[in-house]
Amino acid sequence: MSLPSFRLLRPKTLDGAIAMMAEYAGDLKVVAGGTDLLPSMKQKLFTPGYVLDLRGIIELRGIRSVSGKGIEIGALTALTTIEHDPTIRRDYPVLYEATKTVASPVLRNMGTIGGNLCLDTRCLWYNQSLVWRQSCGFCLKKDGELCHVAPGGKYCWATFSGDTPPALLCLGAEIEIAGPGGVRCTPLSEFYVNDGIVRLHLAANEIVTRVFLPESSAGWRGSYQKLRVRGSIDYPLAGVAVALKLRSGRVEDARVAITAVNPAPFLVKDVDAQLVGAMPSEDIAERIGDLAASTAKPLTTSALTPEYRREMVRVFTKRAILRAAAN
Repeated sequence: MSLPSFRLLRPKTLDGAIAMMAEYAGDLKVVAGGTDLLPSMKQKLFTPGYVLDLRGIIELRGIRSVSGKGIEIGALTALTTIEHDPTIRRDYPVLYEATKTVASPVLRNMGTIGGNLCLDTRCLWYNQSLVWRQSCGFCLKKDGELCHVAPGGKYCWATFSGDTPPALLCLGAEIEIAGPGGVRCTPLSEFYVNDGIVRLHLAANEIVTRVFLPESSAGWRGSYQKLRVRGSIDYPLAGVAVALKLRSGRVEDARVAITAVNPAPFLVKDVDAQLVGAMPSEDIAERIGDLAASTAKPLTTSALTPEYRREMVRVFTKRAILRAAAN
């Protein structure tokens, strides 16, 4: 499969990028590392006339501490940079664990945190060649009117498959978004839409520019557990992130988030009611696993069965809680 023809745009500033997005609106795709977009273009899922390459915008790279606020990460910061940052590894271990599981070292060198936040949703019926999709009559997400996952429905169940977002949700992260109207900040928990087509609260002329990790989450213990077919490269088919704030062995605050089993990553509700004030145990971890499994809604969007993926959410949640508590 080859790339379709397109014109490459390479702005050097954020203002220049936003101006180009306005000029070529409707026929443009934004690329950061390219690890998600370029394979999709080869599959002819996207055939834009213009591709906007953000890599020349130096101001969107790097990790820095902001006194009294926490950590600021530029959206173009490579996942490898985050993985090897000593502050991230020490103070935000759940993000470190999630980042180091993304794909392979080569892909982490290219992939960015902003790109991982904005990944397209995936489905067995969608991520295929043009010829394959034509033979099936296409699907609701691309060029067709039928959802092969839930026939008769008008809702797309393609799953979000990013590793870092559940970790960032556990940390209470916020993101900065820039567009023609200026800059706005939003909690990451309000960024995602639970729909395989709509996906994000992000306008076509907006760019995610920064990620903020609050100082209040620094020092929380964490763990990330991931199910994938090939352990050295694949995206998750189920993923669980856990972050715990402990004092004298008891939980003061706790968050659990899941990915790859819904069209959006989710924080699991009512986790604090089970964990706060308690000392993590096998019994409590199993109860939280049940909550996480009930939040997961996997369907036939991958080669693994929905039942197996849901059960692994339960297992991974228990493992992650006990591992985080022991670290």
